[in-house]
Amino acid sequence: MDDYDYIDYFLDVKAVEEGAALNTLQAYRNDIKQFLAFVSPTDIREVKTEDIEKYLKKLKDAGNLPKTVSRKISCIREFFKFLQSEKIVKESPATKLRTPKIGKNLPLFLTAEEIKKMCAVAKKGKTFALKRMNVMVRLMYASGLRVSELVSLPENAINYDMHQILIYGKGSKERIVPVTKGTISEIFEYLEYRDKFIKENKNNWLFPSARSGCGHITRDGFFKGLKKLAIKAGISPEKVHPHILRHSFATKLVNNKADLRSIQKMLGHENIVTTEIYTHITTEKLIDEVKKHHPLTQQREEENNE
Repeated sequence: MDDYDYIDYFLDVKAVEEGAALNTLQAYRNDIKQFLAFVSPTDIREVKTEDIEKYLKKLKDAGNLPKTVSRKISCIREFFKFLQSEKIVKESPATKLRTPKIGKNLPLFLTAEEIKKMCAVAKKGKTFALKRMNVMVRLMYASGLRVSELVSLPENAINYDMHQILIYGKGSKERIVPVTKGTISEIFEYLEYRDKFIKENKNNWLFPSARSGCGHITRDGFFKGLKKLAIKAGISPEKVHPHILRHSFATKLVNNKADLRSIQKMLGHENIVTTEIYTHITTEKLIDEVKKHHPLTQQREEENNE
């Protein structure tokens, strides 16, 4: 078994024992292959901590962000931890690696007005792609789905009477997410276009695609469609990407004082710490609070009224 065979062995364990998603497994594969290419021709059993540190220095010098470096360190740690458990290496050279400090980036989000503008433009469109985009944007904003969950939704995942969606999330874990009556109405209207689209090619996906080998629109297809829609709606495409809609959903609920545990369940977060990042307050709201409650502001208003 050569070094690259160990990658397959490692990924099999991750998939079977931990239920790792395909995207996670592919990321592991890419990161480990990149690392092995760097240390080659050194045998994996002979890799030392210094070798890994040289690799990390190369990543930093190449301009990789701390978040990216941190992810690669985590991957290398996991890989060597596995090799040690299988007695392929005696000790892991990655145990003492230092993880770079990562500043917490507050999630970006779109305003309700921007979302409405994009949906209005999409709904007025005459093509099936735009009709589909209208519902996808509305549904993601109304439910906080991950883009991978959204594109692969089967039609029977939606309970139209209860206004709920059954989601198979990360690690094949199920969760039920409520959606508004308005969103359900939009889906009903869209189904007429969908049925015409799949008339010759029967398909159970809620968002089918004739171009995709899997039968439904892909994440990349949705990403590109969202960028085009943003341009049509007069919104900077740099500001818009699929995950922004998920952020916008969570931000809207937090700013309206929704229970954090409930938001955690709807987003499918394993740890509530991940959800807590959404407790930031928008700049506009913060300014309003200062204007309303700060004594100096009140004093100035009194002086201006004299």
